[in-house]
Amino acid sequence: MTRKYSYSLLKLNHSVCPHAHIPQEKVINMASPTEIRKGRVIVYQGAPHLVLEMLHRTQGRQAGFVQTTLRNLQSGSTTTTKFRSTDNVDFMHTTTQKLEYSYKDAEGHHFMDLETFEDTVLQEDMIGDDEIFLVEGNSYDILLVDGEAVRLELPASVEVKVVEAPDAVRGDTAGNVLKPVTISSGISVQVPLFIKQDEIIKISTSDKSYLGRADKK
Repeated sequence: MTRKYSYSLLKLNHSVCPHAHIPQEKVINMASPTEIRKGRVIVYQGAPHLVLEMLHRTQGRQAGFVQTTLRNLQSGSTTTTKFRSTDNVDFMHTTTQKLEYSYKDAEGHHFMDLETFEDTVLQEDMIGDDEIFLVEGNSYDILLVDGEAVRLELPASVEVKVVEAPDAVRGDTAGNVLKPVTISSGISVQVPLFIKQDEIIKISTSDKSYLGRADKK
């Protein structure tokens, strides 16, 4: 069985009207905006929104507010809005499922449940720039809302293969000299001179920086 998900198709089992009412059983609780965190799903203008970014701000003696960037999980559109500290926010119930990345084709990115062998497909709009960190055979956490996949949650680092690595230039030995190499996803990463082609390295998913050689298995 294959499940396919795209922001443009995600309905979360209720109306796609931007002011549609979300059944109360799908909402965990109503809480203060201070509980908003990146990766949580809230109800905004009647639709489920994923919190992409958030920042607490204060205005002198006035009450503070939370500045947020949200993605509508029905349309895929993003919006920036702020919540006053006196506002109430509805949080939706979410879970995560660990799936193994299999491959990419015209349908999208395929992830497999290793227990049921069920195939889950996340289309391009749900992966975005995170595609460069997808490695076949690696497991990833998938965020679910109402049982439907809405987001790929990357680990802090991933292990990738170096597919192209130029030889170090003779004389480049002073200080922390780096060189560019190409990893399996096609992007360039700055690494120490001793890294060679076909080595497995760890890189950060936050800034693509080199973290070290992967542990030998």
